[in-house]
Amino acid sequence: MSKKIEGLLPIINTPFLDNDEIDAESLKRQIDWVYSFPCQGFGLAMVSELLRLTQDERVDITYQLAELNQQRGAVIISVGAESTKEALFYARHAERAGCDGLIAIPPISSALPEPALEEYFCSLADEIDLPLIIQDASGYVGKPISFELSIKLLNKYGPDKILFKPEVAPLGPNISKLRDATQGRAKIFEGSGGISVVDSYRRKITGIMPGCDLLDAVAALWEALQNGDDDRIYALFLPICAIIAIQSQPGIDGFLAIEKYILKKKGIFTTTQRRRPYTWDLDIETEQEIDRLLLQLEKVL
Repeated sequence: MSKKIEGLLPIINTPFLDNDEIDAESLKRQIDWVYSFPCQGFGLAMVSELLRLTQDERVDITYQLAELNQQRGAVIISVGAESTKEALFYARHAERAGCDGLIAIPPISSALPEPALEEYFCSLADEIDLPLIIQDASGYVGKPISFELSIKLLNKYGPDKILFKPEVAPLGPNISKLRDATQGRAKIFEGSGGISVVDSYRRKITGIMPGCDLLDAVAALWEALQNGDDDRIYALFLPICAIIAIQSQPGIDGFLAIEKYILKKKGIFTTTQRRRPYTWDLDIETEQEIDRLLLQLEKVL
């Protein structure tokens, strides 16, 4: 039986060795790091460099993650692809591996008309038993998913089957719009890397999917939010927010470069290797600012 999809569900990074092969030892350390905090599971998604993996690697890492999980929480696998056939291929492997849920972005090579987008998501929902998180990542890839389609999918399959990870600005009002349009039935996950988590939490989200780099701080923030401790909430949130603001400026390559820098600094990753090509490199002055902000977080923690 699939585990509940809720609460703190970080998205892992894919670690690479200097020869560009996936680093299995760092991957294991990362999953153990996830479960050193009160996480309900983890996911493999866009910040996992998913679109830079080969098809074989995407399949292999799905089975590796299910095994490394050791039934400690929910495993959510992104299956978004350029065709329904390919998305179903990844989804069936996730199901066979014993994963607990799927995330899917729309195809990104063309702006699909809404009927085609509906057919794509319905095929995944109809043919795979696992819950499906609809990810609108159109802030950086793909086409926006309309509220009308989101509501149609929710009404057709129900809130235990169809969940949501919106990432389109302005995030807070869009979360509230989806929440209100579905009379609070929609299960919504914060999808901004954590930069809007305080505002999103107050809008009744189901959970948060941050990166793993700041997981110690984000876990403490999530606990403070649940306890209603505003002093601790903002003491933690402000340096977290400052780091994510720097990450987000170059787009997804900013998240990848800085998250891997922090994970290596924490001793979880062996290298900061990313898959080429990419658009942005971390310079020394940015490193220094990240280090200063990490020191601020350490003082609060």
